[in-house]
Amino acid sequence: MRSTQIRSTFLDFFTSRGHRQVPSSPLIPSDPTLLLANAGMNQFKPYFLGEVTPEYRRATTIQKCARTSDIDNVGRTNRHATFFEMMGNFSFGDYFKADAIAFAWELLTEGYQLEKDRLWITVYEDDDEAEQLWRKIGVPTDRIQRLGMEDNYWSMGVPGPCGPCSEVNYDRGPAFGREGGPAVDGERYMEIWNLVFMQYQRGEGDKKGDFPILGELAQQSIDTGLGLDRLAAILQGVENVCGTDLLLPTLKTVQELAGRDYPGSGEQKVSFQVVTEHARSIAFLIADGVLPAKDGRGYVLRRLMRRAIRHARLLGIDGPVLQAATASVVGNLGDVWPELTAQSALIEQVVTAEEESFTRALTQGTRLLDAAITHTRTTGSTSLAGDTAFELHDTYGFPVELTIEAARDAGLTVDEDRFASLLTEQQQRAKAGGKAKTSEALRRQDAYRELSARHGRTDFVGYDRLTIEATVLGLISDGAVVAGADQGSTVELVLDRSPFYAESGGQVGDTGTIHTADGAVLKVLDTKLGLEGFHVHTVRVLEGEIRSGQLAEAVVDGGRRDAVARSHSATHVLHAMLRRTLGNHARQHGSLVDAGRLRFDFAHFSAVDPTQLAAIEALVNDHLLDDPEVRIWHATRADAEAAGATALFGEKYGDHVRIVDIGDFSRELCGGTHVGHGSNAGPVRILGEASIGSNLRRIEALTGRDALNYYDTERRLLEEVSTLLGTRPKDAPEALRKRLDALTTAQQELSRLKDAELRDQAQRLAASARAVTSGRVIAERLTGLGPEDLRHLAVETTALLDADRAVVVLGSEHQGKALLAAGITRALHEAGTQASQILSPAARAVGGGAGGKGAVASAGGRRIEALDEALAIAAQEAAKLLDR
Repeated sequence: MRSTQIRSTFLDFFTSRGHRQVPSSPLIPSDPTLLLANAGMNQFKPYFLGEVTPEYRRATTIQKCARTSDIDNVGRTNRHATFFEMMGNFSFGDYFKADAIAFAWELLTEGYQLEKDRLWITVYEDDDEAEQLWRKIGVPTDRIQRLGMEDNYWSMGVPGPCGPCSEVNYDRGPAFGREGGPAVDGERYMEIWNLVFMQYQRGEGDKKGDFPILGELAQQSIDTGLGLDRLAAILQGVENVCGTDLLLPTLKTVQELAGRDYPGSGEQKVSFQVVTEHARSIAFLIADGVLPAKDGRGYVLRRLMRRAIRHARLLGIDGPVLQAATASVVGNLGDVWPELTAQSALIEQVVTAEEESFTRALTQGTRLLDAAITHTRTTGSTSLAGDTAFELHDTYGFPVELTIEAARDAGLTVDEDRFASLLTEQQQRAKAGGKAKTSEALRRQDAYRELSARHGRTDFVGYDRLTIEATVLGLISDGAVVAGADQGSTVELVLDRSPFYAESGGQVGDTGTIHTADGAVLKVLDTKLGLEGFHVHTVRVLEGEIRSGQLAEAVVDGGRRDAVARSHSATHVLHAMLRRTLGNHARQHGSLVDAGRLRFDFAHFSAVDPTQLAAIEALVNDHLLDDPEVRIWHATRADAEAAGATALFGEKYGDHVRIVDIGDFSRELCGGTHVGHGSNAGPVRILGEASIGSNLRRIEALTGRDALNYYDTERRLLEEVSTLLGTRPKDAPEALRKRLDALTTAQQELSRLKDAELRDQAQRLAASARAVTSGRVIAERLTGLGPEDLRHLAVETTALLDADRAVVVLGSEHQGKALLAAGITRALHEAGTQASQILSPAARAVGGGAGGKGAVASAGGRRIEALDEALAIAAQEAAKLLDR
């Protein structure tokens, strides 16, 4: 059974049983506690927590998931992968254990026709009910095993829904391992389906992974996950996931690049599987908007890429590997996951650039490693320092495995304990910073949930109205719900309905004022989404006091809202023109939509030259001047995407979406505010663009009145320059160019004359040198020379002296400082003398210190009155030196 049929069998089974088919969410989750989507239930978390009431009670999905917790097992087991498709069915307060177990058994034994006597079940150690249900359905007691918290209790690894689970495992036979069931051998008895009985909410865990249960969820629910890779391996009769039709084309590509067949065992088998499996993860991550970076999800991608490259090198693939490997992923899975095809150009460019960069890092790291190995051996040590291994890993991205391997070839070990200690320290520092932020966010989330559970979602009326009568539902201070706030306080406030747009989709939150019936005046500083559909207003109490339950008038700052709307519509047009000019890969990767200005991040592989940037700006303004209609409509997400609407990276969309059309050239899913016609948004003035990361660019621009003000400022500056040049504005550039050319010529002539004067002065000084026993000395005070000229003159004079042994010390007063410079001839320097040795005592006399290495030194201090004394000291030091 091919993977396409496995998917359709699953979805058909559950949709025929009343489940709503829901599209996969992106790998970049909207949940701030998650780095990447790691389970099918991620997008349904608000439903399990009771924060949002779903439109349906049953759902089914095939969710893209990325997990790197088992990255070291990839290739070493038959079942582990860093990317996988998780087929799942969900119940939100509808059915529970009995139906979930019955559905799973029926689909596996009848839909996929797996042999019943090869299915083994595990249940949580205290879950008598689950075991009884499996026995009732026909599973013998001797094929049901009880396991503990680590194996049969599920959570996302962060605070949120959790509960006991029951796993279905398939016995692959004696060739895969020992008898005894899943508790004995996970390779032979491969877990394929996990049924999670969502009953509880967990809190923050400790270092051991233990966590407190905060209480029961509002409703008992079901979350299941059936791994497509593992089921395909069973149904297609192959040893491991790389042999399925999901990955086999990529494996064949890697074999072609390596010029050898995939072996049945050994380290090369591991490397083949790592390159193959990671290529799929890399392609999906980039397609969903993840780009290589030093931290966060970008670091996860970079780690996968560098690990794949390293294993490709172990296979003898010296040339590029990722471009061909990821292209095979796109070709194989692009029909099922169209985002792969849509972002194929971006995938190719990102992996090519990253592989080139890492290859350079490997080359540089190898040089540094070779030097460190040589140094270690010369010291007689047999162990390469852990600090060196860590520097190579942290600074140059050099895999520690390569360091260990190279050291072993040189007869050395690596201080792996020290390396591990440094790595742990780094991770703990990063975790400590993130944990503090997470704890604060969690406290606030708890307060939001408390108010949301009590009062429901916010009724947002801001698309049509900027003023509304509302009721204060609650106040939050320092993450806790409070009864009220006095004048001067800054708190978060929740209304039953609000005209204030909450920050999302790049658009900033609204500001304005709130007046209560009791005379309190509040300034709204910002508006954000506390939970989905739950608006939280940050307010400062200007007058009176605010209490829950009070009636209030909420008023949005209309002028600012209009300016923000202009920027948002302009952003959509800019997005469309960038893709038209640079290519479809130039898709949005983040934005800031603010009053009168915008910031737009997009994928591109090189700087946009000024000519292109000017052309893009002209295109944007031309389209806005055509005054296209801005039309807003609603549809299902499927219908919107079928109509060509662009969904943005990292944004979360429901089944029903809001679409913004601007003319016939821009169609995007968007919840933000917009102008009614294109001409209301312009003009747009692009200020510039720059790199903000690998293959990621940023454009900043002004819109509306701010753009006009900028144009006006530029005009006034041009007029001022024209007046200074005594010419018309249109002639100012040419007039300025002529002036600059003339200035350059004059400066060159001045420099020539100055050099000639310094040479003449050097000759006069050389002629006046005082002879001592074994050489000649010059110690002179000059006027009008700055530090560079004084140093230059000392060098010139030293070069003119006939004697092999000579010292030149010069002094000058410049801008309120006493300056000194000294030079010694080559013979003195080669004998081991430094010019600073002579100058240091003199420098102390003027209140400074001497600097410089070799035959020239400089000094300076504030004691101008001691300059002659300093020169005398320097002359004495020079004479002593020459008389030795």
